Amino acid sequence: MRLRNKPGAKEELNQNPEIIIRNPEKCRGQWKEIFGNNNPIYVEVGTGKGQFLMGMSMLHPDVNFIGVEKYESVLITAMNRAKESSQTNVKFLNEDVSDILEFFEASEIDRVFINFTDPWPKNRHEKRRLTYKGFLEMYEQVLKEGGDIHLKTDNQGLFEYSLESFTSYGMTLHHVSLDLHRSNIEGNVMTEYEQRFSRKGMRIYRCEAKFRS
Repeated sequence: MRLRNKPGAKEELNQNPEIIIRNPEKCRGQWKEIFGNNNPIYVEVGTGKGQFLMGMSMLHPDVNFIGVEKYESVLITAMNRAKESSQTNVKFLNEDVSDILEFFEASEIDRVFINFTDPWPKNRHEKRRLTYKGFLEMYEQVLKEGGDIHLKTDNQGLFEYSLESFTSYGMTLHHVSLDLHRSNIEGNVMTEYEQRFSRKGMRIYRCEAKFRS
């Protein structure tokens, strides 16, 4: 379970404005200028401690990465990882993904990653699932035409729900894997949860869903 309260976390994040972008609504439409290049922008929603995003930033130096995480206590770890790295192509937002339209202009980003998100298994919580149609509508607005979502989860119920949600929305599915670590998909970067679950022999589900061009 994530630690959601850490004394002094907010103040520590505020001391690193080059990594933790405060008031990201002021950056809306200007992310190319903030990164100083025209490289593609990939966003991870619910980035946690940042292991996946930092790994991706090192593997793909020609891509800009932004991690969105609302819990200050876990974002501290992501920030420290970025400080220890020489990578300049990664930033973090201490924000809620439900406000994503305030941070990005239409067609400003190229890809969204959703990794090991809370499955919210109860029916009454469906609208909180990050693959619910309401979130898909927001992702579609900020993604470029034909942009896509990459999803990884250990939860079979959420995976099945997400596949149905994607297809009902009119998206096309690619590279669907019911057991990622026994598939031939290359270049996989693991999250903290993924490492933990895979060590226990748990199955990891993955897919890519592309919006209509």
